[in-house]
Amino acid sequence: MVEIKEFMGLLVLLIIIGGFILRAKKPKIPAWSIMSFAGSISVLFGLIPIDKLNYIINWNLILLLIGMFSIVGIIEESGLIDYFIIKLSRLTKSKTLLLYIFSLFFAIAASFMVNDAVAIFGVGFLPMISRILDMPLEPLAFLLVFSITIGSAMTPIGNPQNMLIATEASISAPFVTFFKYLAVPTFINLCLTTYILAKIYRVKRGNRYLNPGLLIQKNYLRNKRDAYVGLIGLALTIFLMLLNDFLEMFRLPHVTQIGLIPFVIASFSYIFVSSPREVLSKVNWSAIIFFIAMFIASQGIWNSTLLSYPLHYLLPRLMNNTSGFLRITLISLLFSQLLSNVPFTNIFILYLHNLGYSSRDVLSWITFSMSSTIAGNFTILGAISNVIILDSLETRFNTSISYARFIKLGVMITLVNVSIYLLYIIALSYL
Repeated sequence: MVEIKEFMGLLVLLIIIGGFILRAKKPKIPAWSIMSFAGSISVLFGLIPIDKLNYIINWNLILLLIGMFSIVGIIEESGLIDYFIIKLSRLTKSKTLLLYIFSLFFAIAASFMVNDAVAIFGVGFLPMISRILDMPLEPLAFLLVFSITIGSAMTPIGNPQNMLIATEASISAPFVTFFKYLAVPTFINLCLTTYILAKIYRVKRGNRYLNPGLLIQKNYLRNKRDAYVGLIGLALTIFLMLLNDFLEMFRLPHVTQIGLIPFVIASFSYIFVSSPREVLSKVNWSAIIFFIAMFIASQGIWNSTLLSYPLHYLLPRLMNNTSGFLRITLISLLFSQLLSNVPFTNIFILYLHNLGYSSRDVLSWITFSMSSTIAGNFTILGAISNVIILDSLETRFNTSISYARFIKLGVMITLVNVSIYLLYIIALSYL
């Protein structure tokens, strides 16, 4: 019976891995369809009882994603992002300095607006930035990929795996905790990554080529009212989440399901926007379906005990020390390339709970969050945001980045990033 379960778990795993490899060659195959098929196999072959599905799906995360995608949709539709891009372009005539500014902009946007959402709208601005800087799309695409991944690491709403870890591990005051441990190394890594890209693509330090037609006084802000609604919604979400953290820290009444905060604010915001149905259509519903199916598929793999042996070999017991941090990082980097970082995170959370990791082991969870996020820079399949960006490049601009080219840069960037984060986390563990 155990062998049959392991075989079915292997089948589900192969469907996910094979599906994403196939999708790299045929991007028209939706990621949600691959995960939905894997989830269906988990249920059909008895890895998950159908009456347990409602308990497996993390509805807190789903509500959080719907809320954040809605707020981002309002901001995007208003033209506010276009407006900011043009404003940023006027800050300096230095091409290299502008690269740092754009990297910081995408990173901060990802940290508060979810990296997958920034991946969706960020690609649309690459041709404009390319014309402003007189640069090809490839280095700018890498800048977007790496910046949103690194930037998303420092908050609990920066990416889905952070949301999962913050909620499932019951991290106390997640906003404050993430920022405390990850903000400093995140900004260091953003600077280093931009510097490396500038060196590799030989970006000259001289004045940039400027297309005057792009920076003339033009009304890039399409709808001021919607821009205010979106900005207020985003600011209110961040403020209430921080306030909720402080209430929790002082053991005062607070919201335990933090996904309700952006969901309620987004729901209220729809009343004031000009075209609520248009904004609703901008919500990445395919990503929502993907995550619902992911919970089912990854739970099926976990129930099969297929991954228990390699995980036990690499991390046999609770180790809340330097050795444990290194092992968690290695596991995250390796397994995220097989499953993509979000499905892997969902499985590894179950394993860590099984070992006895709790909300008290903060640095271990922070290490896990960091490494599962930065693992997305390793290969194209390491993160869903990578797939979104490269898919958009192919379908919208008829250009692409090869798997080999991505790995060549991704391995170097990932090793640099992980080293900085680990040094910082290990140093804090001795304080």
